[in-house]
Amino acid sequence: MFAASSGGRGAAAAREVYVDGLRTAVEHFGGRDDPPEKFVYTSSTGVYGDHGGDWVDETTPLDPTTEKTQVLAEAERVCKELAPERGMDAIVVRFAGLYGPHRYRLTRYVDGPVTEGYLNMIHRDDAAGVVRFALENDLDEDVLLAVDDEPVSKWAFADWLADECGVEAPEKRTVEERLQSEALSTTVERRLRTSKRCSNDRLHELGYEFAYPTFREGYGDAVDAYRRGEYK
Repeated sequence: MFAASSGGRGAAAAREVYVDGLRTAVEHFGGRDDPPEKFVYTSSTGVYGDHGGDWVDETTPLDPTTEKTQVLAEAERVCKELAPERGMDAIVVRFAGLYGPHRYRLTRYVDGPVTEGYLNMIHRDDAAGVVRFALENDLDEDVLLAVDDEPVSKWAFADWLADECGVEAPEKRTVEERLQSEALSTTVERRLRTSKRCSNDRLHELGYEFAYPTFREGYGDAVDAYRRGEYK
């Protein structure tokens, strides 16, 4: 499995990690006398670009809108082309936003302000579970979309968290209000204007069972900690 991070740096660093690093990993493992049967690359749902809030799945054409997501899409292509040449089945797993212990964003949404848009999420444990599922099962798939059952609007998510935490609902802003109130980079503006809902129907059809089907189950521990005054 190739799961790497460019540490939030720019497109050049992303290319070095995701494309060059991926190619090196494929060539290394594929060059062994007994190469692994499968090579999994963890990508991002960011490669879909903007779909105006419509649904996307494994069959949706890619339309990356930033330099970094263009690099991720290129890395997917390298994986799917190069791994089979080295005798390995290539599987690209496109992750939605990961959350869980040390990755909750509770206060960001409880405190506000919250900008409109959709959230596509998957709990950390299910992210690992999907990779394990892909490695351990004989799947005739080269792409899997790893996201939970319920893409949710950021405003609805913020209201649910506030209600569960026993606090007032946060201030809300439209994308245009956010853009007018701050001087944002072109990359951030494109990200704000990107809206889609990711479907996990294929994962369910293949038999994967989610430990945390939605944010309601996944954020339970964080909400309990907040109400006890122990959330960090």
